[in-house]
Parts: sequence; C-alpha cells; structure tokens
Amino acid sequence: MTLMRSTEGGVAILTLDRPEVLNAFNDELGLALLTAVEAAAADDEIRCIVITGAGRAFSSGEDLGALSEQYERGEVPNLGDTLVNRYNPLIRAIRSAPKPVIAAVNGVAAGAGASLALACDFRIASEHAKLVLAFIRVGLVPDSGALWFLTKMVGTARALELGASGHPVDAQRGLELGLFSQVVPAGEFDSHWRSFAARLATMATAAFALTKRLANEAPTRSLDEQLEAEVEAQSAAGRTEDHLEGVRAFFGKRSPEFRGR
Repeated sequence: MTLMRSTEGGVAILTLDRPEVLNAFNDELGLALLTAVEAAAADDEIRCIVITGAGRAFSSGEDLGALSEQYERGEVPNLGDTLVNRYNPLIRAIRSAPKPVIAAVNGVAAGAGASLALACDFRIASEHAKLVLAFIRVGLVPDSGALWFLTKMVGTARALELGASGHPVDAQRGLELGLFSQVVPAGEFDSHWRSFAARLATMATAAFALTKRLANEAPTRSLDEQLEAEVEAQSAAGRTEDHLEGVRAFFGKRSPEFRGR
C-alpha cells in the first residue's frame, strides 16, 4: 500500500505512505493519489481534502532510484509521458476540486513533491518543512505546474530564482514569501492542521468552489470578463441553501450551520 486514506468528519485525509524513500512517487502512488483526490472531490460527504506524508517527509518527488538500472544502461525514460499520464492529471484534479485542498507539509517537499504542495489551496507547514525545486540539480526543469504557481505567488523574477537555483526554502522563509499559509511548531503540527481542516469542512462549500474557480481563472481574464464571471458565480451562490442559512443566521445573531449545498 502506497497511500493511506482515512476520513474524520467531512475531511478526507490522504497520506503518502512510502516513508522508506521519503514518499517519492512511482506509478502506483501517483495513480492512487489521483484516484483518491477525484473520489473525494466527487463525494458530497467530503468537504475538505488533506494531503500529507508519512514519516519525516512530505514527498521527495519522482522516485529516480526505481529507475536506476535504466539510467545505468544509458536509457532515459520518456519524462514527458510521465507528466502527461501521472502528474498533470493530479495537478488538474487538485485545482478543479470544488472543495478546499490542504497540503500538510510535515517535512521536505522536493521536486514534484514541492509542485504538489504548491498546487493545493492551503499549505500548513511544520517548522521542519522545506520546499526544494530540485529539478535543476539533475538537469531538469520544474514541472507539474511549479513555475505557474510560483509566478503568481512571488512574481517571475523570484520564481526563476527559486527554479533555477534549486536552493531549499525553509519554513520561515517560505512563510515570508507566501509559499506557506501557516508555519506551526512540530509538536503542534498534527493537531493544528486537523483543526484547520475541520473548520474548513464546516464552511459554505459551494461558495468556496465558486470562489476557487474565480481565483483560478482571474489571471487570464480582463477586468470586464472577471466582473461578468462574478455575476454568474454570485447568482449561483445566491441560489444555494447555504446562502439562505447564512442570512438567517446573520439576522438571528447565531453561527450558521452550513451543509455544503
């Protein structure tokens, strides 16, 4: 088994479970995570998704060790096919999921592991976490959307610096740059991300999905296009049960009880 799956309330917890290789990705883990994300995204009972790692790492990226014999023979695998068949569908599934996706970054997130964390909506980091765009160290380019996310977070110049240097970004620096949403002491890390996920699972899920879509598509739109998209999204949000509950709670001076509908 390469992926552990559990549910706490409305939270699906997906734990990368190859600690002996720092949760590096092979075909089995990649397919298992993609399947689990898609299933959680489609499950009305699930209102938040958490991805984390077993042991001391989040994920070290692609498992190059599994390809050592092939490389020693001078054969290079078709890395483009790996992206098309494994990583790109996973990144798209995370970005299109109509509910919050949290990366609980417990340790190093390197290569495609860093890309995976960057693709999530929120990144809660242990004080021991690191992001490393390690691709350049083995003569490769950042993939799985890493530079796309980074340019929007830190700008083109800083994204190029991070991608071309391969230098590790520790938790505090990642927080300063906006790469991590929160940094938590190691002793409080597990309870903190669980509490954060539980709070997100009680929110107006449909409104979150519409907000996420607006944020995803805003960079490619003109202002007029964005304003029109907001009209459509707000009209849809206004027809949800959660909106009616939110207004009733506001007038009743009580906390709303959203059901994600």
